[in-house]
Amino acid sequence: MATAMAQDYQPYDGVEADEVWAEEVRRLARERDAVVLAHNYQVPAIQDIADHTGDSLALSRIAAASDASTIVFCGVHFMAETAKILAPEKTVLIPDARAGCSLADSIDAAQLRAWKAEHPGAVVVSYVNTTAEVKAETDICCTSSNAVDVVASIPADREVLFCPDQFLGAHVKRETGRENLHIWAGECHVHAGINGPELAERAAANPGADLFIHPECGCATSALYLAGEGTVPRERVKILSTGDMVHAARATKAGSVLVATEIGMLHQLRKAAPEIDFRAVNERASCRFMKMITPAALLRALREGADEVHVDPETAARARASVQRMIEIGKPGGGE
Repeated sequence: MATAMAQDYQPYDGVEADEVWAEEVRRLARERDAVVLAHNYQVPAIQDIADHTGDSLALSRIAAASDASTIVFCGVHFMAETAKILAPEKTVLIPDARAGCSLADSIDAAQLRAWKAEHPGAVVVSYVNTTAEVKAETDICCTSSNAVDVVASIPADREVLFCPDQFLGAHVKRETGRENLHIWAGECHVHAGINGPELAERAAANPGADLFIHPECGCATSALYLAGEGTVPRERVKILSTGDMVHAARATKAGSVLVATEIGMLHQLRKAAPEIDFRAVNERASCRFMKMITPAALLRALREGADEVHVDPETAARARASVQRMIEIGKPGGGE
């Protein structure tokens, strides 16, 4: 959907993120009765102007609890959809509707229905990084923080279909030892590009560093291998959601941390623990879709009420049920 549209897009630009811009954003937000939410992967100026910054599920829950009548979600499209699912009575705006997600686009509702038909009786577990239509075909959603707990809650004799991220699915299978877990072959193009060899090289060059690894990364298995071989002390390897990375940043005793996720995360980590040297495992790991939310795009959304996100009420109700089942299992932790 939006991902395909992003290939040749012209960004909304021509606006400098200065104090004049910031004052205008704040004024328009008050005028529109809007709360501005920014994902951890947004550019620093967007993160800094937002009322709340975090991972997608945490922000969607903030949206639902907010007194504001309008939610401006600075992230990618499925995140704004999730906010609309959890807060159907609110107006939800995304500053650029073309901001898609390669992971969310790696499975659609028709593909999931066909997969379910091949495995009658299986329980479908979908990552929150999915479209509303996929959530509507899902039994239980999960986050990267609680995916293991969600799958472990399903009776051992039930088949499980896990989608769409193959690396998170591999992590769950490794942790649960579950043989009847089938994994969809989807991926985030940014996280998949953070590979094992470059992680090993960076770890060898920074022997005292902690490793913060997002489970969507292609290098997650390599990180555990390095720990198992004793190349990196096991206690220094931490497989974490973006939300949990912030908590770990405040708790770590290490002087430096190598971070394997989208590079926008470094801004929040450096704010959380400015005394620690945070470095990207792959400095090229930047999501072009996240970076579509420019200062000009945010102004456009607030001035024009663009782009409003709509979810069919029946689809939203079914999708909301799969998210609610996840929450009932236990604390959902970080969104992704």
